[in-house]
Amino acid sequence: MAKEIKLTREGFERLQATLDTEKARLEEATRVLQEQMETSTDAEDTGLEDAKREKMNIEARIDELEDTLTRAQLVEGKGAEGRVSLGTVVILHNEATRKDMRVQVVSAPEAGVLGGSLPRISDDSPVGLQLIGRKSGESFVVNLDNGKQMKYKVVSVE
Repeated sequence: MAKEIKLTREGFERLQATLDTEKARLEEATRVLQEQMETSTDAEDTGLEDAKREKMNIEARIDELEDTLTRAQLVEGKGAEGRVSLGTVVILHNEATRKDMRVQVVSAPEAGVLGGSLPRISDDSPVGLQLIGRKSGESFVVNLDNGKQMKYKVVSVE
């Protein structure tokens, strides 16, 4: 059985809108491919090959989006006892830059979709992994790929 994917309502709606956009792109790509096939006289026509490749890429993206939406389970974003969980909005203080940032913790498929009112952090990113389960006032360190460390403090959990 396929694993469920947790999404916020906003993320679900953004993915649905992206799917609708991709379906419109597929219609256009199909039209372009048909035109290329009708006008092509050479089996090695690069325009025809490009059109086929574009159509295949769009179809793969549509399949991926449909799969994600089919397995989606909506989360409300209310962490237990004020703890960070999927969907919660968090104000993080970056100790190095001394700046606060307001972000939402979301699943990886949702983090990769453009749009929305807030920056998103994937729950399986280095920061996201350290953030889940934390409460206001807690500090944590994230080890980055380049060997450096970043220190954050949870200012608030909304």
